[in-house]
Amino acid sequence: MQNQQQLYKEAATLIDHIRLPSFPNMLVEFLSRQCHFDEALIITLKKSFRPIVLFPSDPAEQSPTLHSYLNDFFILDPLFNAVQGGISPGVVRLVDISPDSFETTEYYQTCYKNFSLVDETNLIIELDKQVTCTISLSRKKHLGSITRAEFLRLQECFPMVASLVRQFWLYQSQEYVQYEKSDGPMKQALKSFGQGVLTRREQEITALILQGHSSKAIACLLNISPGTVKVHRKNIHQRLNTSTQSEIFTLFLAHLKSLEAGVA
Repeated sequence: MQNQQQLYKEAATLIDHIRLPSFPNMLVEFLSRQCHFDEALIITLKKSFRPIVLFPSDPAEQSPTLHSYLNDFFILDPLFNAVQGGISPGVVRLVDISPDSFETTEYYQTCYKNFSLVDETNLIIELDKQVTCTISLSRKKHLGSITRAEFLRLQECFPMVASLVRQFWLYQSQEYVQYEKSDGPMKQALKSFGQGVLTRREQEITALILQGHSSKAIACLLNISPGTVKVHRKNIHQRLNTSTQSEIFTLFLAHLKSLEAGVA
């Protein structure tokens, strides 16, 4: 999409904006010339805190679905969990890091599906030992999946983009961290859901189910047999008085709301 001279010129423009709040906007413009996408989202993820949005910064440009993700669902998101799990910096497609049954989850059906996306490519940038920046470039049906050439262009420019984002964060982080909110209730909800009703192993399996892992995947993750997982899933439904994943999800949201109300 670009010749080398044009690339250098646009890199210089990005450098000129490093100390300015306009840098995220300029970065998205730069990336739009490396690959096609319909939507971009730049957020920072920090342990024990909710995501902070760097782009789009105008609340009017943030969809109701994005607000739902930020307020209620991010802890179940594959990208968030990949970062929490220590994924290496680089360029990855969401499909390559998602649990095998992600599209069957209530999070996907209730929230993520409403973004109407067919592909999402993410640039994962480590800002420091505590904070990670993710740049999500999403495509809808009319664009289809990212091409190999586009993906390679993102990989080629990633080292430069990562370096510039880190420099921007050094200058501008204080403008954003003042809005940090603890994600304590969210994480506590996932850990404590079913406490007193489910065994610790059943709680662990329930959390994996909510994140989108199939019985086979859960068996591999926990080093137990698929048959054992099936028994646990049956017991979970019996103890929670549920019969579907949707009903478990509804109970989880109610549990989360009760914890958030206790913190407020």
